[in-house]
Amino acid sequence: MEVKPESRFGIHRIKEYPRLIEYISRFDTEATRVNSIAILIGLLTGLVIGVYDRALQYSNTLFGMQQGFSLHEFPHYYVIFMPALGGLVVGAISHFLIKKRYGVEGLIETVTLRGARIKLTDVFLEVFTSIITISSGGALGKEAPGVLAGAGTGSFVGKILKSPERQLQVLLGCGAAGGIAAAFSAPLAGVVFVVEVIYGELETKTFIPIVISSVFATLVSSTLFGIKPIEISSYQLVSPYKEVGLCLILGLLAGVISTILIQALYYMKDLFSEIPVHPVFKPALGGLAVGALGLFYPRVLGMGYNVIMDALNNQLAFNLLLILLFLKILAFSLSLGSGGSGGTIVPSLFTGAMLGGAFGTAANLLFPGTIAEPGAYAMIGMGAVFAGTARAPLTAILILFEMTRDYSLILPLMFSCVLSNVMSNALYPESIFTEGLRRKGFKIRKGREVDIMDSMLVKDAMVTHVQTVSEEKNVGTLIALMQASRHAGFPVLDSKGKLSGIVTLSDLRSKVKYGEVDKKIGDIATRTVEVAYPDETLEAVLRRLGSKQIGRLPVVDHEEKTKLLGLITRSDVVNSYNKKVIEKVRDTE
Repeated sequence: MEVKPESRFGIHRIKEYPRLIEYISRFDTEATRVNSIAILIGLLTGLVIGVYDRALQYSNTLFGMQQGFSLHEFPHYYVIFMPALGGLVVGAISHFLIKKRYGVEGLIETVTLRGARIKLTDVFLEVFTSIITISSGGALGKEAPGVLAGAGTGSFVGKILKSPERQLQVLLGCGAAGGIAAAFSAPLAGVVFVVEVIYGELETKTFIPIVISSVFATLVSSTLFGIKPIEISSYQLVSPYKEVGLCLILGLLAGVISTILIQALYYMKDLFSEIPVHPVFKPALGGLAVGALGLFYPRVLGMGYNVIMDALNNQLAFNLLLILLFLKILAFSLSLGSGGSGGTIVPSLFTGAMLGGAFGTAANLLFPGTIAEPGAYAMIGMGAVFAGTARAPLTAILILFEMTRDYSLILPLMFSCVLSNVMSNALYPESIFTEGLRRKGFKIRKGREVDIMDSMLVKDAMVTHVQTVSEEKNVGTLIALMQASRHAGFPVLDSKGKLSGIVTLSDLRSKVKYGEVDKKIGDIATRTVEVAYPDETLEAVLRRLGSKQIGRLPVVDHEEKTKLLGLITRSDVVNSYNKKVIEKVRDTE
Protein backbone atom coordinates (compact mmCIF):
# COMPACT_ATOMS: atom_id res chain seq x y z
CA MET A 1 0.00 0.00 0.00
CA GLU A 2 1.32 3.40 -0.96
CA VAL A 3 1.87 5.78 1.88
CA LYS A 4 1.46 9.48 1.15
CA PRO A 5 4.42 11.61 2.19
CA GLU A 6 2.33 13.91 4.31
CA SER A 7 0.84 11.00 6.29
CA ARG A 8 4.01 9.07 7.14
CA PHE A 9 4.30 8.14 10.81
CA GLY A 10 0.71 9.33 11.24
CA ILE A 11 1.72 12.97 10.90
CA HIS A 12 -0.53 15.10 8.69
CA ARG A 13 0.17 18.52 7.33
CA ILE A 14 -0.21 21.26 9.88
CA LYS A 15 -2.95 22.99 7.92
CA GLU A 16 -5.24 20.06 8.76
CA TYR A 17 -5.17 21.10 12.40
CA PRO A 18 -6.76 24.56 12.62
CA ARG A 19 -7.20 24.25 16.38
CA LEU A 20 -3.48 23.57 16.82
CA ILE A 21 -2.62 26.60 14.68
CA GLU A 22 -4.99 28.74 16.73
CA TYR A 23 -3.46 27.41 19.97
CA ILE A 24 0.10 28.15 18.82
CA SER A 25 -0.86 31.61 17.58
CA ARG A 26 -2.00 32.54 21.07
CA PHE A 27 1.63 32.46 22.18
CA ASP A 28 2.80 34.63 19.31
CA THR A 29 2.13 37.91 21.10
CA GLU A 30 4.19 41.00 21.82
CA ALA A 31 4.50 39.99 25.49
CA THR A 32 5.93 36.59 24.51
CA ARG A 33 8.43 38.18 22.16
CA VAL A 34 9.54 40.73 24.78
CA ASN A 35 9.91 38.02 27.43
CA SER A 36 11.99 35.93 25.03
CA ILE A 37 14.22 38.91 24.28
CA ALA A 38 14.50 39.53 28.05
CA ILE A 39 16.07 36.08 28.46
CA LEU A 40 18.69 36.95 25.85
CA ILE A 41 19.37 40.33 27.48
CA GLY A 42 19.72 38.68 30.89
CA LEU A 43 22.24 36.16 29.60
CA LEU A 44 24.27 38.81 27.77
CA THR A 45 24.14 41.21 30.72
CA GLY A 46 25.38 38.49 33.07
CA LEU A 47 28.33 37.93 30.75
CA VAL A 48 29.06 41.65 30.44
CA ILE A 49 28.93 42.21 34.22
CA GLY A 50 31.11 39.15 34.80
CA VAL A 51 33.72 40.46 32.38
CA TYR A 52 33.48 43.92 33.99
CA ASP A 53 33.95 42.44 37.46
CA ARG A 54 37.00 40.44 36.36
CA ALA A 55 38.48 43.47 34.57
CA LEU A 56 38.01 45.53 37.73
CA GLN A 57 39.76 42.85 39.82
CA TYR A 58 42.72 42.69 37.43
CA SER A 59 42.93 46.48 37.30
CA ASN A 60 42.82 46.70 41.10
CA THR A 61 45.71 44.26 41.30
CA LEU A 62 47.66 46.09 38.61
CA PHE A 63 47.36 49.52 40.24
CA GLY A 64 47.67 48.31 43.83
CA MET A 65 44.09 48.93 44.92
CA GLN A 66 43.75 45.22 45.75
CA GLN A 67 46.32 45.78 48.51
CA GLY A 68 44.58 48.98 49.61
CA PHE A 69 47.56 51.13 48.58
CA SER A 70 49.32 49.96 51.71
CA LEU A 71 52.25 52.18 52.66
CA HIS A 72 54.18 49.01 53.47
CA GLU A 73 54.12 48.11 49.77
CA PHE A 74 53.92 51.49 48.03
CA PRO A 75 55.79 54.79 48.54
CA HIS A 76 53.97 57.90 49.76
CA TYR A 77 54.05 59.68 46.44
CA TYR A 78 52.44 56.65 44.71
CA VAL A 79 49.44 56.74 47.05
CA ILE A 80 48.96 60.48 46.45
CA PHE A 81 49.52 60.62 42.71
CA MET A 82 47.93 57.38 41.53
CA PRO A 83 44.33 58.68 41.95
CA ALA A 84 45.43 61.88 40.18
CA LEU A 85 46.91 59.90 37.28
CA GLY A 86 43.72 57.87 37.00
CA GLY A 87 41.72 61.10 37.06
CA LEU A 88 43.85 62.54 34.27
CA VAL A 89 43.20 59.52 32.03
CA VAL A 90 39.47 59.63 32.81
CA GLY A 91 39.38 63.39 32.16
CA ALA A 92 41.01 62.97 28.75
CA ILE A 93 38.67 60.16 27.70
CA SER A 94 35.61 61.98 29.00
CA HIS A 95 36.48 65.26 27.30
CA PHE A 96 37.68 64.02 23.93
CA LEU A 97 35.73 60.80 23.39
CA ILE A 98 32.52 60.85 25.46
CA LYS A 99 29.85 63.20 24.17
CA LYS A 100 27.31 62.56 26.95
CA ARG A 101 27.85 61.25 30.49
CA TYR A 102 24.99 59.11 31.74
CA GLY A 103 25.13 57.52 35.16
CA VAL A 104 21.85 56.51 36.80
CA GLU A 105 20.42 60.02 36.51
CA GLY A 106 21.17 59.96 32.79
CA LEU A 107 19.25 56.71 32.43
CA ILE A 108 16.27 58.21 34.25
CA GLU A 109 16.36 61.15 31.86
CA THR A 110 16.76 58.86 28.85
CA VAL A 111 13.89 56.55 29.76
CA THR A 112 11.57 59.38 30.75
CA LEU A 113 12.37 62.04 28.17
CA ARG A 114 14.50 60.62 25.35
CA GLY A 115 12.63 57.51 24.24
CA ALA A 116 15.24 55.22 25.86
CA ARG A 117 17.74 55.98 23.10
CA ILE A 118 21.32 56.01 24.33
CA LYS A 119 24.67 56.24 22.61
CA LEU A 120 26.32 52.87 23.11
CA THR A 121 29.84 54.20 22.54
CA ASP A 122 29.42 56.77 25.31
CA VAL A 123 27.91 54.18 27.66
CA PHE A 124 30.68 51.62 27.34
CA LEU A 125 33.41 54.27 27.44
CA GLU A 126 31.92 55.50 30.71
CA VAL A 127 31.92 51.92 32.02
CA PHE A 128 35.59 51.64 31.02
CA THR A 129 36.52 54.92 32.75
CA SER A 130 34.84 53.67 35.94
CA ILE A 131 37.38 50.80 36.04
CA ILE A 132 40.21 53.35 35.85
CA THR A 133 38.64 55.62 38.49
CA ILE A 134 37.98 52.85 41.03
CA SER A 135 41.20 50.90 40.56
CA SER A 136 43.32 54.05 40.81
CA GLY A 137 41.73 54.87 44.19
CA GLY A 138 38.54 56.82 43.40
CA ALA A 139 36.04 56.37 46.24
CA LEU A 140 33.17 55.18 44.05
CA GLY A 141 31.16 52.00 43.46
CA LYS A 142 30.69 49.54 40.63
CA GLU A 143 26.87 49.42 40.54
CA ALA A 144 26.18 52.47 38.35
CA PRO A 145 28.63 51.21 35.71
CA GLY A 146 26.91 47.84 36.07
CA VAL A 147 23.52 49.43 35.49
CA LEU A 148 24.94 51.34 32.52
CA ALA A 149 26.53 48.23 31.02
CA GLY A 150 23.27 46.34 31.39
CA ALA A 151 21.23 49.19 29.95
CA GLY A 152 23.66 49.43 27.04
CA THR A 153 23.30 45.70 26.42
CA GLY A 154 19.50 45.96 26.43
CA SER A 155 19.58 48.96 24.12
CA PHE A 156 22.03 47.18 21.79
CA VAL A 157 19.74 44.15 21.46
CA GLY A 158 16.73 46.42 20.95
CA LYS A 159 18.47 48.34 18.17
CA ILE A 160 19.53 45.15 16.39
CA LEU A 161 15.94 43.90 16.50
CA LYS A 162 14.68 47.37 15.46
CA SER A 163 12.34 47.53 18.44
CA PRO A 164 9.86 50.43 18.66
CA GLU A 165 10.37 53.14 21.28
CA ARG A 166 8.00 51.73 23.90
CA GLN A 167 9.56 48.27 23.64
CA LEU A 168 13.04 49.78 23.74
CA GLN A 169 12.22 51.35 27.12
CA VAL A 170 11.35 47.91 28.49
CA LEU A 171 14.49 46.30 27.07
CA LEU A 172 16.71 49.03 28.49
CA GLY A 173 15.09 48.43 31.90
CA CYS A 174 15.71 44.69 31.53
CA GLY A 175 19.41 45.33 31.02
CA ALA A 176 19.62 47.81 33.89
CA ALA A 177 17.94 45.37 36.28
CA GLY A 178 20.26 42.61 35.12
CA GLY A 179 23.23 44.89 35.73
CA ILE A 180 22.37 45.48 39.39
CA ALA A 181 21.33 41.85 39.88
CA ALA A 182 24.54 40.46 38.42
CA ALA A 183 26.85 42.97 40.13
CA PHE A 184 25.48 42.24 43.62
CA SER A 185 24.06 38.73 43.03
CA ALA A 186 20.74 40.30 44.04
CA PRO A 187 17.96 39.62 41.49
CA LEU A 188 15.11 41.01 43.61
CA ALA A 189 17.01 44.24 44.31
CA GLY A 190 17.77 44.61 40.59
CA VAL A 191 14.10 44.41 39.71
CA VAL A 192 12.96 46.77 42.44
CA PHE A 193 15.77 49.28 41.76
CA VAL A 194 14.68 49.71 38.15
CA VAL A 195 11.00 49.94 39.09
CA GLU A 196 11.57 52.25 42.08
CA VAL A 197 14.37 54.50 40.79
CA ILE A 198 14.40 54.47 36.97
CA TYR A 199 10.77 53.83 36.00
CA GLY A 200 9.18 55.25 39.14
CA GLU A 201 6.09 53.03 38.80
CA LEU A 202 5.09 49.40 38.45
CA GLU A 203 3.40 48.02 35.33
CA THR A 204 2.83 44.33 34.61
CA LYS A 205 4.06 44.65 31.02
CA THR A 206 7.44 45.93 32.23
CA PHE A 207 7.68 43.97 35.48
CA ILE A 208 7.64 40.43 34.02
CA PRO A 209 10.45 40.86 31.45
CA ILE A 210 12.56 42.75 34.02
CA VAL A 211 12.20 39.83 36.45
CA ILE A 212 13.17 37.35 33.72
CA SER A 213 16.24 39.34 32.72
CA SER A 214 17.31 39.82 36.33
CA VAL A 215 17.08 36.09 37.06
CA PHE A 216 19.11 35.01 34.04
CA ALA A 217 21.75 37.73 34.58
CA THR A 218 22.24 36.54 38.18
CA LEU A 219 22.49 32.89 37.09
CA VAL A 220 25.25 33.70 34.60
CA SER A 221 27.24 35.99 36.93
CA SER A 222 27.07 33.63 39.92
CA THR A 223 27.68 30.33 38.10
CA LEU A 224 30.23 31.38 35.49
CA PHE A 225 32.04 34.19 37.33
CA GLY A 226 31.43 33.32 40.98
CA ILE A 227 29.97 36.68 42.07
CA LYS A 228 28.58 35.92 45.53
CA PRO A 229 26.87 37.88 48.33
CA ILE A 230 28.80 39.19 51.34
CA GLU A 231 29.40 36.55 54.02
CA ILE A 232 29.02 37.90 57.57
CA SER A 233 27.95 36.68 60.97
CA SER A 234 24.25 36.38 61.67
CA TYR A 235 22.81 38.93 64.11
CA GLN A 236 19.60 39.10 66.09
CA LEU A 237 18.07 41.75 68.32
CA VAL A 238 18.57 40.95 72.02
CA SER A 239 15.94 43.30 73.44
CA PRO A 240 13.46 44.09 70.62
CA TYR A 241 11.45 46.73 72.47
CA LYS A 242 14.50 48.68 73.62
CA GLU A 243 16.20 48.33 70.24
CA VAL A 244 13.20 49.57 68.27
CA GLY A 245 13.86 52.96 69.88
CA LEU A 246 17.52 52.71 68.95
CA CYS A 247 16.60 51.86 65.35
CA LEU A 248 14.33 54.89 65.29
CA ILE A 249 17.22 57.15 66.29
CA LEU A 250 19.55 55.43 63.81
CA GLY A 251 17.02 55.85 60.99
CA LEU A 252 16.69 59.57 61.68
CA LEU A 253 20.48 59.99 61.86
CA ALA A 254 20.81 58.10 58.58
CA GLY A 255 18.37 60.55 57.00
CA VAL A 256 20.59 63.45 58.11
CA ILE A 257 23.77 61.75 56.86
CA SER A 258 22.04 60.97 53.55
CA THR A 259 21.25 64.64 53.09
CA ILE A 260 24.84 65.61 53.90
CA LEU A 261 26.05 63.06 51.34
CA ILE A 262 23.83 64.49 48.59
CA GLN A 263 24.67 68.11 49.35
CA ALA A 264 28.40 67.40 49.64
CA LEU A 265 28.41 65.79 46.19
CA TYR A 266 26.67 68.68 44.45
CA TYR A 267 28.68 71.25 46.38
CA MET A 268 31.81 69.63 44.94
CA LYS A 269 30.29 69.58 41.46
CA ASP A 270 29.57 73.31 41.73
CA LEU A 271 33.03 73.96 43.13
CA PHE A 272 34.83 72.13 40.32
CA SER A 273 32.65 73.75 37.67
CA GLU A 274 33.94 77.15 38.83
CA ILE A 275 37.62 76.21 38.94
CA PRO A 276 39.31 77.92 35.94
CA VAL A 277 41.06 74.76 34.73
CA HIS A 278 40.62 72.79 31.51
CA PRO A 279 38.03 69.98 32.01
CA VAL A 280 40.66 67.33 31.29
CA PHE A 281 42.53 68.23 34.48
CA LYS A 282 39.58 68.51 36.89
CA PRO A 283 39.28 64.76 37.67
CA ALA A 284 43.05 64.77 38.25
CA LEU A 285 42.68 67.57 40.82
CA GLY A 286 39.93 65.61 42.55
CA GLY A 287 42.11 62.50 42.45
CA LEU A 288 45.02 64.40 43.96
CA ALA A 289 42.84 65.49 46.89
CA VAL A 290 41.55 61.93 47.34
CA GLY A 291 45.13 60.63 47.25
CA ALA A 292 46.09 63.08 50.00
CA LEU A 293 43.24 61.72 52.16
CA GLY A 294 44.28 58.17 51.32
CA LEU A 295 47.83 58.81 52.47
CA PHE A 296 46.56 59.11 56.05
CA TYR A 297 43.47 56.89 55.78
CA PRO A 298 43.86 54.47 52.85
CA ARG A 299 40.60 52.74 53.84
CA VAL A 300 38.60 55.52 52.16
CA LEU A 301 40.09 54.69 48.75
CA GLY A 302 38.30 52.53 46.20
CA MET A 303 35.01 50.76 46.85
CA GLY A 304 35.91 49.66 50.37
CA TYR A 305 34.13 46.30 50.61
CA ASN A 306 36.82 45.03 53.00
CA VAL A 307 36.22 48.03 55.30
CA ILE A 308 32.47 47.38 55.23
CA MET A 309 33.19 43.77 56.21
CA ASP A 310 35.36 44.95 59.10
CA ALA A 311 32.55 47.18 60.37
CA LEU A 312 30.01 44.37 60.07
CA ASN A 313 32.33 42.04 61.99
CA ASN A 314 33.00 44.53 64.83
CA GLN A 315 36.67 45.06 63.97
CA LEU A 316 36.78 48.88 63.87
CA ALA A 317 37.08 51.23 66.84
CA PHE A 318 34.52 53.98 67.51
CA ASN A 319 36.89 56.86 66.65
CA LEU A 320 37.96 55.25 63.38
CA LEU A 321 34.35 54.58 62.38
CA LEU A 322 33.48 58.26 62.80
CA ILE A 323 36.60 59.42 60.93
CA LEU A 324 35.95 57.07 58.02
CA LEU A 325 32.29 58.14 57.93
CA PHE A 326 33.07 61.76 57.12
CA LEU A 327 36.25 61.16 55.13
CA LYS A 328 34.39 58.74 52.85
CA ILE A 329 31.75 61.39 52.18
CA LEU A 330 34.54 63.84 51.32
CA ALA A 331 36.48 61.35 49.17
CA PHE A 332 33.32 60.24 47.35
CA SER A 333 32.29 63.84 46.66
CA LEU A 334 35.75 64.71 45.36
CA SER A 335 35.92 61.62 43.14
CA LEU A 336 32.52 62.04 41.50
CA GLY A 337 32.19 65.81 41.77
CA SER A 338 35.45 66.40 39.92
CA GLY A 339 34.36 64.25 36.98
CA GLY A 340 35.31 60.69 37.91
CA SER A 341 33.20 57.70 36.85
CA GLY A 342 31.51 55.33 39.26
CA GLY A 343 28.44 54.66 41.34
CA THR A 344 26.87 56.00 44.50
CA ILE A 345 25.34 52.86 46.03
CA VAL A 346 28.53 51.34 47.48
CA PRO A 347 29.70 54.70 48.96
CA SER A 348 26.23 55.02 50.52
CA LEU A 349 26.53 51.50 51.96
CA PHE A 350 30.05 52.28 53.22
CA THR A 351 28.90 55.49 54.90
CA GLY A 352 25.91 53.71 56.41
CA ALA A 353 28.10 50.92 57.78
CA MET A 354 30.39 53.45 59.46
CA LEU A 355 27.43 55.36 60.89
CA GLY A 356 25.69 52.23 62.11
CA GLY A 357 28.89 50.76 63.52
CA ALA A 358 29.67 53.94 65.47
CA PHE A 359 26.07 54.17 66.69
CA GLY A 360 26.07 50.53 67.72
CA THR A 361 29.38 50.91 69.56
CA ALA A 362 28.06 53.92 71.52
CA ALA A 363 24.77 52.12 72.24
CA ASN A 364 26.63 49.09 73.59
CA LEU A 365 28.55 51.35 75.95
CA LEU A 366 25.24 52.68 77.27
CA PHE A 367 23.48 49.31 77.40
CA PRO A 368 26.25 46.71 77.76
CA GLY A 369 25.19 43.12 77.16
CA THR A 370 21.51 43.95 76.62
CA ILE A 371 21.45 44.85 72.91
CA ALA A 372 22.82 43.46 69.65
CA GLU A 373 26.46 43.86 68.68
CA PRO A 374 27.62 46.97 66.76
CA GLY A 375 27.83 44.91 63.55
CA ALA A 376 24.05 44.51 63.57
CA TYR A 377 23.61 48.28 63.62
CA ALA A 378 26.25 48.64 60.92
CA MET A 379 24.09 46.46 58.68
CA ILE A 380 20.96 48.46 59.48
CA GLY A 381 22.85 51.71 58.86
CA MET A 382 23.97 50.50 55.42
CA GLY A 383 20.41 50.10 54.24
CA ALA A 384 19.15 53.24 55.94
CA VAL A 385 21.72 55.61 54.38
CA PHE A 386 21.21 54.11 50.93
CA ALA A 387 17.43 54.45 51.32
CA GLY A 388 17.86 58.12 52.21
CA THR A 389 20.23 59.00 49.37
CA ALA A 390 18.42 57.12 46.60
CA ARG A 391 14.88 57.55 48.04
CA ALA A 392 14.46 53.85 47.39
CA PRO A 393 13.69 52.16 50.74
CA LEU A 394 12.42 48.92 49.21
CA THR A 395 15.56 48.53 47.10
CA ALA A 396 17.70 49.22 50.18
CA ILE A 397 15.90 46.55 52.19
CA LEU A 398 16.18 43.95 49.45
CA ILE A 399 19.78 44.68 48.49
CA LEU A 400 20.89 44.27 52.12
CA PHE A 401 18.88 41.08 52.51
CA GLU A 402 20.24 39.55 49.30
CA MET A 403 23.84 40.67 49.88
CA THR A 404 23.95 39.20 53.39
CA ARG A 405 21.27 36.45 53.12
CA ASP A 406 20.37 37.34 56.73
CA TYR A 407 16.65 37.66 57.47
CA SER A 408 16.92 38.06 61.23
CA LEU A 409 17.26 41.87 61.10
CA ILE A 410 14.67 42.50 58.40
CA LEU A 411 12.14 44.24 60.69
CA PRO A 412 14.52 46.83 62.23
CA LEU A 413 16.09 47.27 58.78
CA MET A 414 12.69 48.07 57.27
CA PHE A 415 11.88 50.47 60.10
CA SER A 416 15.16 52.40 59.83
CA CYS A 417 15.07 52.54 56.01
CA VAL A 418 11.59 54.03 55.99
CA LEU A 419 12.47 56.57 58.70
CA SER A 420 15.64 57.57 56.86
CA ASN A 421 13.68 58.04 53.66
CA VAL A 422 11.11 60.24 55.43
CA MET A 423 13.78 62.28 57.22
CA SER A 424 15.95 62.90 54.18
CA ASN A 425 12.92 63.76 52.05
CA ALA A 426 11.88 66.32 54.65
CA LEU A 427 15.35 67.87 54.74
CA TYR A 428 15.98 67.77 50.98
CA PRO A 429 13.29 67.12 48.34
CA GLU A 430 15.55 65.49 45.71
CA SER A 431 17.43 62.21 45.72
CA ILE A 432 21.08 61.85 44.76
CA PHE A 433 19.88 60.94 41.25
CA THR A 434 17.10 63.49 40.68
CA GLU A 435 19.03 66.49 42.04
CA GLY A 436 21.19 66.54 38.91
CA LEU A 437 18.06 66.44 36.75
CA ARG A 438 16.49 69.26 38.76
CA ARG A 439 19.54 71.42 38.10
CA LYS A 440 19.00 70.87 34.39
CA GLY A 441 15.41 72.05 34.78
CA PHE A 442 13.71 68.63 34.73
CA LYS A 443 10.97 67.81 37.18
CA ILE A 444 10.61 64.05 37.07
CA ARG A 445 8.25 62.29 39.42
CA LYS A 446 7.25 58.63 39.26
CA GLY A 447 9.14 58.18 36.03
CA ARG A 448 7.27 60.90 34.11
CA GLU A 449 8.00 64.51 33.23
CA VAL A 450 5.77 66.93 35.07
CA ASP A 451 5.49 69.41 32.21
CA ILE A 452 6.11 69.35 28.46
CA MET A 453 8.43 72.34 28.73
CA ASP A 454 10.53 70.45 31.28
CA SER A 455 11.27 67.75 28.71
CA MET A 456 12.51 70.08 25.95
CA LEU A 457 16.05 71.44 25.70
CA VAL A 458 17.41 74.71 24.34
CA LYS A 459 19.67 72.94 21.85
CA ASP A 460 16.62 71.43 20.14
CA ALA A 461 14.89 74.79 19.68
CA MET A 462 17.65 77.38 19.23
CA VAL A 463 18.79 78.93 15.96
CA THR A 464 22.42 78.04 15.22
CA HIS A 465 22.93 80.33 12.20
CA VAL A 466 22.87 83.66 13.99
CA GLN A 467 23.26 87.13 12.51
CA THR A 468 25.79 89.01 14.62
CA VAL A 469 27.31 92.48 14.58
CA SER A 470 30.82 93.65 15.39
CA GLU A 471 31.25 96.11 18.24
CA GLU A 472 33.58 98.11 15.95
CA LYS A 473 30.84 98.76 13.37
CA ASN A 474 28.82 101.98 13.49
CA VAL A 475 25.16 102.55 14.28
CA GLY A 476 24.36 103.24 10.63
CA THR A 477 25.31 99.65 9.77
CA LEU A 478 23.09 98.41 12.61
CA ILE A 479 20.08 100.43 11.40
CA ALA A 480 20.50 99.10 7.85
CA LEU A 481 20.76 95.52 9.17
CA MET A 482 17.63 95.89 11.29
CA GLN A 483 15.67 97.26 8.33
CA ALA A 484 16.88 94.49 6.01
CA SER A 485 16.41 91.58 8.41
CA ARG A 486 13.45 92.87 10.44
CA HIS A 487 15.14 91.55 13.60
CA ALA A 488 15.05 93.76 16.68
CA GLY A 489 18.26 92.55 18.32
CA PHE A 490 21.66 91.02 17.60
CA PRO A 491 24.52 89.49 19.61
CA VAL A 492 27.62 91.69 19.58
CA LEU A 493 31.06 90.16 18.98
CA ASP A 494 34.48 91.59 19.79
CA SER A 495 37.54 91.58 17.51
CA LYS A 496 38.26 87.94 18.47
CA GLY A 497 34.76 86.74 17.60
CA LYS A 498 33.77 86.35 21.25
CA LEU A 499 30.40 87.41 22.66
CA SER A 500 30.76 90.83 24.27
CA GLY A 501 27.17 92.00 24.55
CA ILE A 502 23.81 92.33 22.84
CA VAL A 503 22.25 95.27 21.06
CA THR A 504 18.50 95.78 20.54
CA LEU A 505 16.10 98.31 19.08
CA SER A 506 15.55 99.55 22.64
CA ASP A 507 19.30 100.35 22.95
CA LEU A 508 19.16 102.19 19.63
CA ARG A 509 16.24 104.36 20.71
CA SER A 510 17.51 105.17 24.20
CA LYS A 511 21.25 105.66 23.56
CA VAL A 512 21.50 107.15 20.07
CA LYS A 513 20.48 110.71 19.27
CA TYR A 514 19.43 111.92 15.87
CA GLY A 515 22.33 112.00 13.43
CA GLU A 516 24.74 109.91 15.54
CA VAL A 517 25.05 107.20 12.90
CA ASP A 518 28.86 107.07 13.25
CA LYS A 519 28.65 106.01 16.88
CA LYS A 520 30.13 102.55 17.49
CA ILE A 521 27.82 99.65 18.28
CA GLY A 522 30.06 98.71 21.22
CA ASP A 523 29.21 102.06 22.86
CA ILE A 524 25.47 101.36 22.96
CA ALA A 525 25.42 97.57 23.43
CA THR A 526 24.27 96.01 26.70
CA ARG A 527 27.33 94.39 28.24
CA THR A 528 25.66 92.45 31.04
CA VAL A 529 24.03 89.72 28.98
CA GLU A 530 21.50 87.15 30.12
CA VAL A 531 22.40 83.88 28.42
CA ALA A 532 21.06 80.35 27.98
CA TYR A 533 22.86 77.00 27.81
CA PRO A 534 22.22 74.17 25.32
CA ASP A 535 21.21 71.62 27.99
CA GLU A 536 18.77 73.91 29.80
CA THR A 537 15.06 73.29 29.51
CA LEU A 538 12.72 75.61 27.63
CA GLU A 539 10.74 76.05 30.83
CA ALA A 540 13.80 77.56 32.57
CA VAL A 541 14.53 79.81 29.57
CA LEU A 542 10.93 80.98 29.26
CA ARG A 543 10.92 81.88 32.95
CA ARG A 544 14.12 83.91 32.46
CA LEU A 545 12.75 85.70 29.41
CA GLY A 546 9.62 86.64 31.35
CA SER A 547 11.36 87.78 34.54
CA LYS A 548 13.85 89.98 32.64
CA GLN A 549 11.23 91.17 30.11
CA ILE A 550 13.48 90.42 27.14
CA GLY A 551 12.79 88.72 23.85
CA ARG A 552 15.96 86.73 23.10
CA LEU A 553 18.90 85.00 24.77
CA PRO A 554 22.30 84.14 23.29
CA VAL A 555 23.12 80.46 23.80
CA VAL A 556 26.68 79.95 25.03
CA ASP A 557 29.01 77.14 26.07
CA HIS A 558 29.05 76.11 29.76
CA GLU A 559 32.82 76.20 30.06
CA GLU A 560 33.49 79.17 27.76
CA LYS A 561 30.71 81.67 28.34
CA THR A 562 31.85 84.01 25.55
CA LYS A 563 31.58 81.27 22.91
CA LEU A 564 28.34 81.91 21.01
CA LEU A 565 26.53 78.71 19.99
CA GLY A 566 23.17 80.09 18.92
CA LEU A 567 20.20 82.28 19.78
CA ILE A 568 16.80 81.45 21.24
CA THR A 569 13.75 83.75 21.19
CA ARG A 570 10.25 83.64 22.61
CA SER A 571 8.89 82.57 19.22
CA ASP A 572 11.40 79.67 19.08
CA VAL A 573 10.13 78.44 22.45
CA VAL A 574 6.46 78.73 21.44
CA ASN A 575 7.01 77.01 18.08
CA SER A 576 8.88 74.11 19.68
CA TYR A 577 6.17 73.75 22.31
CA ASN A 578 3.45 73.61 19.66
CA LYS A 579 5.34 70.94 17.70
CA LYS A 580 5.79 68.84 20.84
CA VAL A 581 2.10 69.06 21.67
CA ILE A 582 1.18 67.92 18.15
CA GLU A 583 3.60 64.97 18.44
CA LYS A 584 2.12 63.91 21.78
CA VAL A 585 -1.41 64.10 20.37
CA ARG A 586 -0.35 61.90 17.45
CA ASP A 587 1.25 59.38 19.78
CA THR A 588 -1.96 58.96 21.75
CA GLU A 589 -4.16 58.47 18.70
